[in-house]
Amino acid sequence: MSMFCYQCQETAGGQGCRMRGVCGKTEDVAKLQNLLIYALKGLADVVVKEEPDVQILAEANHTLVNALFMTITNANFDADAIAVQIQKVISLRDSLKTPASAAAHDAANFRADTREAMLKKAETVGVLATENEDIRSLRELVTYGLKGMAAYTEHALNLGKENPEIYAFLYKALAATLDDSLTAAELTALTIKTGKYGVKAMALLDGANTGKYGNPEITEVNIGVRKNHAILISGHDLTDLEQLLEQTQGTGVDVYTHSEMLPAHYYPAFKKYGHFAGNYGNAWWRQTTEFESFRGPILFTTNCIVPPRSEEIRARIFTTNAAGYPGCKHVNANADGKKDFSEIIALAKTLPAPVEIETGAIVGGFAHNQVLALADQVVAAVKSGAIKKFFVMAGCDGRMKSREYYTEFAEKLPADTVILTAGCAKYRYNKLNLGDIGGIPRVLDAGQCNDSYSLAVIALKLKEAFGLDDINELPIAFDIAWYEQKAVIVLLALLSLGVKNIHLGPTLPAFLSPNVGKVLVDTFGIAGIGAVEDDIQLLMNL
Repeated sequence: MSMFCYQCQETAGGQGCRMRGVCGKTEDVAKLQNLLIYALKGLADVVVKEEPDVQILAEANHTLVNALFMTITNANFDADAIAVQIQKVISLRDSLKTPASAAAHDAANFRADTREAMLKKAETVGVLATENEDIRSLRELVTYGLKGMAAYTEHALNLGKENPEIYAFLYKALAATLDDSLTAAELTALTIKTGKYGVKAMALLDGANTGKYGNPEITEVNIGVRKNHAILISGHDLTDLEQLLEQTQGTGVDVYTHSEMLPAHYYPAFKKYGHFAGNYGNAWWRQTTEFESFRGPILFTTNCIVPPRSEEIRARIFTTNAAGYPGCKHVNANADGKKDFSEIIALAKTLPAPVEIETGAIVGGFAHNQVLALADQVVAAVKSGAIKKFFVMAGCDGRMKSREYYTEFAEKLPADTVILTAGCAKYRYNKLNLGDIGGIPRVLDAGQCNDSYSLAVIALKLKEAFGLDDINELPIAFDIAWYEQKAVIVLLALLSLGVKNIHLGPTLPAFLSPNVGKVLVDTFGIAGIGAVEDDIQLLMNL
């Protein structure tokens, strides 16, 4: 069986990648990622059958979230690193097995000691190994949600915050995807439960970020450049940024954020660093040209890697955490979680300053604490009619021309509406001059994709402020863009909170079978996007 992958929005033909991923991953990498997921399911099967206290499984818990994260789209393209992780998972799995789990699933018993054996086994355990289309669809929906949940859980872990309930659920849900006795109805219920734990994971990360770095506050971020040597940091992990800023102090090297790292500028703790220079560029997919003009080294802390076009750029890319790319230097943490970025800093000093690609500033920092501080002003604006509707336009950006829809949508929204955003989808409209309403900017950027949690908190608080019983009675509409699995857990989280009538685009997920798609439409009002004017009219009237 050749590779088959349809976990991201840009999957080939809207159906599935079968020879090479649109993301750039090779067939072997795709197969090894499938086998890693299968091994994790085997580990989960053993844990569920043995019923240990997950709090004593520190190494297994941490490996679980890191390995799931490695399989997210655009996170890790390094076959060697993935193979090492497979062996580690198998070793952990076997160390936990006792006679109580002797009758566990094949996933808990298989061996694959060589690359050849891994690839051969992978051919039998990929997505299409589940023949029933609806069961396959639901299993993958759960699995993709778990990948996104694991990503947020690892970010919190890197800041020293954990929730044993999340680990326990990850094991149970992964093991459930091996259970052939579960019906479509039972798996559908599991998807909503996955969303509930997604909320827990995002709340955990929110608490970890704000507990250490303070609550995001309204901030103007420079998008021009200085004339110093510089390092560009991409991804989502704030502890990596903190360590990089500490190690670059006094070196004459500036640090710029890229894509999803932009919201780091909103946290008070980072404002003390005078060399934290600004944000360079736009959404992740534009890195192929922006990395060329940046000219300095780039540190990937998480996913969103696009295969570099040249060896010169590849030589400037460093990875850490779950990220990886063949030929790029990987930076590991020591036992205390500390990382040595001296090689990146030394390289930066030998390279020219970034080429300026734009000038000016953008404003963000509207996470839940900041917006709730403005609650009286916001509620008054709604009651007076100054604000007619809020549009949640969170999520991911991507390369497809059809994503121009979101720029046009923002431009054509009535002047008495406000956009609530989080994630890199904001780059489609956060540099537009959309003005404000009574001092409230018409684009309120809460932060990274995980900060969609902030938008949910804001909605729930507004529901309380207006004395409503149902979140769907608020003047809030959802027009969300998705790309990869962190967006999947955000969607499931919103569904678990009871949010209905979400428009999702630019295309609906290929992994939704017709029957599963119908359940989402009938139960939650999920819909695709259409013509901009038609969608605006429809959502304004909801």
